[in-house]
Amino acid sequence: MTSIIQVRELCNRFGDNVVHLGLDLDLRRREILGVVGGSGTGKSVLLRSIIGLHRPTYGQIRIFGKNLLTLPPPERSKLEQRFGVLFQGGALFTSLNLQENVAIPLMEHIGLSRPDAEKLARVKLALTGLPASAARKYPSELSGGMVKRASLARALALDPEILFLDEPTAGLDPIGAAAFDQLLVTLRNALGLTVFLVTHDLDTLYATCDRVAVLSQQRVIIADTLERVAADPDPWIQDYFQGPRGRAASRAADDDRANPHGDGN
Repeated sequence: MTSIIQVRELCNRFGDNVVHLGLDLDLRRREILGVVGGSGTGKSVLLRSIIGLHRPTYGQIRIFGKNLLTLPPPERSKLEQRFGVLFQGGALFTSLNLQENVAIPLMEHIGLSRPDAEKLARVKLALTGLPASAARKYPSELSGGMVKRASLARALALDPEILFLDEPTAGLDPIGAAAFDQLLVTLRNALGLTVFLVTHDLDTLYATCDRVAVLSQQRVIIADTLERVAADPDPWIQDYFQGPRGRAASRAADDDRANPHGDGN
């Protein structure tokens, strides 16, 4: 399977603190890759390094075959338009309504007029399951789940090929989180997206991910299917996947596979 992101020998150092050292990771086309790890392992730092918001100490990041760290600014800007990002807090502009939030990248990057951009923004909002009435609402008027969907709509504004999500279900109730997980899988299948997903949510991992990468000891210690990762003897992995919450998430995923239509049988 084709790897559209290749991270090699990545090092991220902050003073005397080495977060990553010799980190390698591949993201394959049209997969959902979950990235997990304990506190301080640099999950978000890795994401920010890949999308160009943080410059690593050294290493190589190739996206669509191009070295992100050596590209001239115009080429890098063009490359970055091929991915969308949903940050943990949503990062919506509080002074703008939802259609204005989603319209901004359409006006800035592809030069649409405001009426055309807002019309397309309403399509993107509908794509994430928001009602038409939400378009003119402000972030402060929305539930946490609606904010996440609106932020996802903005991430999808430029029809990206790669979607980066940083803790997308954080702060959501279980029902809202499950709905977001299902939306993510539906969009991946419908739009052919490739997804890089930082999460600590075990239910999200089991519901959405094709592979899981575990950050530990300053690197990726394993990147494989959930079943193989969960069977790895590493102590942190065993605590994470085989603890009470991990077993519960695994059982729930097994139940969903056995009864995909939720008919109660």
